[in-house]
Amino acid sequence: MKDLLSRASLFSRRSLAILTAGLCLSMAAHSGEDQSGTFRFNISPNGYPPYLIVDGEKPSGIMWDVVALIVPRLGYDLEFMKIPRKRVDQMLADGFLDGTPRAIEWTEKPEQFLFTNPVVHVEEVFFFANGSEFEYNHPSDLFGKTVVTHLGYMYPALDSYFESEQIRRFDVSRDRDMFRFLLHGERFDTALADRLVGQWILKTEGMAEHFSSSETAISQYGFRIMVRPEWTEFVQAFNEELQRIRENGELQAILANYR
Repeated sequence: MKDLLSRASLFSRRSLAILTAGLCLSMAAHSGEDQSGTFRFNISPNGYPPYLIVDGEKPSGIMWDVVALIVPRLGYDLEFMKIPRKRVDQMLADGFLDGTPRAIEWTEKPEQFLFTNPVVHVEEVFFFANGSEFEYNHPSDLFGKTVVTHLGYMYPALDSYFESEQIRRFDVSRDRDMFRFLLHGERFDTALADRLVGQWILKTEGMAEHFSSSETAISQYGFRIMVRPEWTEFVQAFNEELQRIRENGELQAILANYR
């Protein structure tokens, strides 16, 4: 009986030790910087060309190429994940994901995360057909004109003018369709789109020679990498390397591939 109790006690201690070790490993995996040396980066299921392109087996795009250049230099392996937008923030907070491209202004609770310096700036500008007399410096330049816009998008700088119908908007569901309407529709004056997205579409659709874009933007946001707040050392190292590739031309070379 004594021997049986002794064995039971030994078994209990061993079980407790295994359980404790497992709990510690689980906590380590989901808190602090990743102990495995792998940086799990979200590219979303559909991407966001030219920032994230998910066609084919290997991702590409401006944000992916920059992360793929910098992260290995910081000592991490890089792994991509395709997480829907509505699940990203919670998975990042819970430690199942390490980073995602994001602007601070697009984040519901930015104070819960940490952001790198901007990799690139997202600018909303006006595209217009070559040969047109269109010019934009102020919203009043659009009075009486029709702007091709993206269905469901809000444009804070122009929404009051759209509501008063001083400026007319015509919504389409896909970015590439904006340029087809503008090119072939006589009643459209300009299209409002992200500068790099527009340049990418025009390049890939073979329409670049038909359009120009305004120098003045109606909005500008820094597109960054968002991580958990405890990843301070990673963000500092990332920012330093980002500055280095900005100065040595590597970042410019990446951007040139998508313009």
